[in-house]
Amino acid sequence: MKTQRGRMRTAGALIAAVITTGAAALPGTAWAAGDDPYAFDGGAQRVRGALTSLDAQPLKAGSTYRDTIKKDGKLYYRVDLGAKENAYVSVVAVPKPGRKAEYGDGIKVSLQDGSNSQCGYQDVSFGSAGFTRPLTAYAHRTIEAGGSTCRQAGAYYVLVERTSKSVSSAEDWDLEIRHLSEPGVKQTGPTALPETWPSSTPPPPAGGPRKRQGGAGFQDATSLRQGEWRAEIEPGQTLFYRVPVDWGQQIFATAELGSSVSGDDYIGNALVLSLDNPARGHVDQGTVSYDGDPATLALDPQRPVAFENRYSSDDGTSALRFAGWYYLSATLSPEVAKAYGDKPVQLSLRVSVTGTAKAGPGYDGDAGPFRVTDDDRDAAASGQSGPQAARSDSMRLVAVAGIGAGTVLVLALGVWTVVARRRAA
Repeated sequence: MKTQRGRMRTAGALIAAVITTGAAALPGTAWAAGDDPYAFDGGAQRVRGALTSLDAQPLKAGSTYRDTIKKDGKLYYRVDLGAKENAYVSVVAVPKPGRKAEYGDGIKVSLQDGSNSQCGYQDVSFGSAGFTRPLTAYAHRTIEAGGSTCRQAGAYYVLVERTSKSVSSAEDWDLEIRHLSEPGVKQTGPTALPETWPSSTPPPPAGGPRKRQGGAGFQDATSLRQGEWRAEIEPGQTLFYRVPVDWGQQIFATAELGSSVSGDDYIGNALVLSLDNPARGHVDQGTVSYDGDPATLALDPQRPVAFENRYSSDDGTSALRFAGWYYLSATLSPEVAKAYGDKPVQLSLRVSVTGTAKAGPGYDGDAGPFRVTDDDRDAAASGQSGPQAARSDSMRLVAVAGIGAGTVLVLALGVWTVVARRRAA
């Protein structure tokens, strides 16, 4: 009966955990101007970036952190790496929504070793859109055969830089920082990219539109599979989605704003659509203007997801280096409210995932987030965010534990009854 009590305590603990996490906010809730523009990871730890590398605080692999950065600020963080794993540090910069942004405003994230050799970097700006929204960029240490830099085990330094124009807003930006580790491979494969690849846009997905409201950040991004999805987006708002893309597959995405009955003013760069990879590295983005008529933008065709993409000199191609959840984010310009009112605008997302899934590269360890599982496909089919999928897994564990505990109890009672009857006889 000790085993039985232990199982019952386990089931009780799981139930308590599910009840506790069930109180978290769900994605797709109504958003209004003035609300928090971004849903930060609730488990993120507070960290303070240093002004010099030697004072930098360490970031642990698999952990998420929060910080703030001032205008023209530079912050250092430290990561301790072995000699074999690839490492990624992503930064989501979150300015206050609805502020004016100059063309060069943005962030740069770079990773350096102790001798100041640069391992990898990425810089992302608001571009011509002219308004603030969450920006994401990452830096990485990629182990390459025959490479001579950034190969040693030891301390590496992450440098986050905010670039601003003199007329830009002086308000601090919030940061969400995540450090991920990717295991090495058992055997190195080809490094050259195929000269030809499927680049024609597939026909629109069949099945008609279905409603699926987006989340407010990477953490609660709404899961999508191939199809046409409808949502409402308010001026200044950013909606986040995630799509599982396996090895050998391609993702195509198109966004359309619905027509308006309240005006015909022209707004340049009214909608921004961005694509980011499983490590939250930027892949591509596009914009479209709006004059009250339907407006459509399509992201450029992307290569199939492949391990060898990481060796490309093109930043977008290099970012398509692993399988996992790819993120789509759509932001509606706050200028739309001035011309058409602050009511939500109808948004349509058409997502296609083409190609047959292939086997991964043969990691020498757990692939972690750099793979697509059956649970991921189930979440995409049901529209669950990451936290919702985790709660569903917890509920399944509770059910299994409960059934197991009940079965043991019934068997124990049966044995006790048989023994009691034999003694009585």
